[in-house]
Amino acid sequence: MIEPVYPGYFADPFVLKVGDAYYAYGTGAGREGDPRVFGVLRSNDLRRWEPLDNALVPLDDASKGSYWAPEVAERDGRFYMYYSAGGPEGESHKLRVATAERPEGPFVDAGRELLPDEPFSIDASPFRDPKDGRWYLFYAKDYFDGRAGTGLAVAPLADDMLSVAGASVEVLRAQWDWQIYERNRFWYDRTWDAWHCVEGPSVIFHEGRYYCLYSGGCWKTQDYGVGYGVAESVMGPYVDVADADGPVVLRAIPGKVIGPGHCSTVLGPDGETRHIVFHAWDAAHTARRMCVAPLAWGGGGPKARLVDR
Repeated sequence: MIEPVYPGYFADPFVLKVGDAYYAYGTGAGREGDPRVFGVLRSNDLRRWEPLDNALVPLDDASKGSYWAPEVAERDGRFYMYYSAGGPEGESHKLRVATAERPEGPFVDAGRELLPDEPFSIDASPFRDPKDGRWYLFYAKDYFDGRAGTGLAVAPLADDMLSVAGASVEVLRAQWDWQIYERNRFWYDRTWDAWHCVEGPSVIFHEGRYYCLYSGGCWKTQDYGVGYGVAESVMGPYVDVADADGPVVLRAIPGKVIGPGHCSTVLGPDGETRHIVFHAWDAAHTARRMCVAPLAWGGGGPKARLVDR
């Protein structure tokens, strides 16, 4: 197995560098007995991590008791956490935003849904365009035409970082059978022959182009993996031609890596090497744990360099 960098449950990991320190945020219970939600870890080298107090003050609404996939942006010394809340199986999950004065929190919800008209929105990923400094919010939502299922969209963020400032644009949709989440799935009060899933967006600007990494398939299985689409401008159009035969950035390796996905990327301590941070199942398939690997560029796109530690 590829060894995780932290022994505890830590799904959907997102890592933010602040000064010389790294902060990781993930889906899960976090520190036991802490009334807040979302675990937080801190590191100086991306290898050794210490747990901190949990990040987010929970909502008062008991119907929104499941919290997923936090990502954090820093702007002018203030920290903005984007996440979704809803039911345990994804029922009515909606994107929200919380703020804090420090990267470790505590984060307090701003009291609003970012996309109230979407029946389902998850996996928010804030991205600052290096060309003009504007912020955008990539996220996952459900589509009901073509290959029905979860796909990706993007919308510009307002200057306050607390609201969306324009219409959403489609980024990437499922194109291939490996992106099927479940066949004959009952969802939205009907049965779908095949429900697809393209989720977990994370955008990289590299040599003048935008690469949107995504996770495809079913997160519960070993076939989950990471592919990418590429665009000339931040809001697209994004094109994915590399992943027809399966995810090329990160995929399962029998006996070593099981169901890797939901990634973020961050520059390493050398300030040059970009790393991909992702979760993968343990050997017994009982928990998703955080892993880190260098990200290489070759053949026109990114690929994780998976090595045994």
